[in-house]
Amino acid sequence: MKTATLTLALVAAFVLPGCAGMMFGAHGTNMGMLYADTRANEKVTDNAVGKKSGEACSTSILGWVTTGDSSVPTAARAGGITKVASVDNRFTNILGVWAEYCAVVTGD
Repeated sequence: MKTATLTLALVAAFVLPGCAGMMFGAHGTNMGMLYADTRANEKVTDNAVGKKSGEACSTSILGWVTTGDSSVPTAARAGGITKVASVDNRFTNILGVWAEYCAVVTGD
């Protein structure tokens, strides 16, 4: 019985902490079980890159509560951008307990 309980506890320790990071896993970033801090490109337009940059983020706690607005229009407004040149993303995950996804927009 002790072996089964220990095995279940070990499986839970390795599986459950990844829940927050799974909320944003479909955005082309690599997810690390213990820690992740990655950036990736999502879209590039024909517009010049420009000098402005804006960011909009969403956060997740344990994958149970996810809040925020990480949309491209919100990121563009944050940077005062009217002509979007590129959309990148930034993903951070700490032990699967806390995760953040940000859309990063550049342009003029």
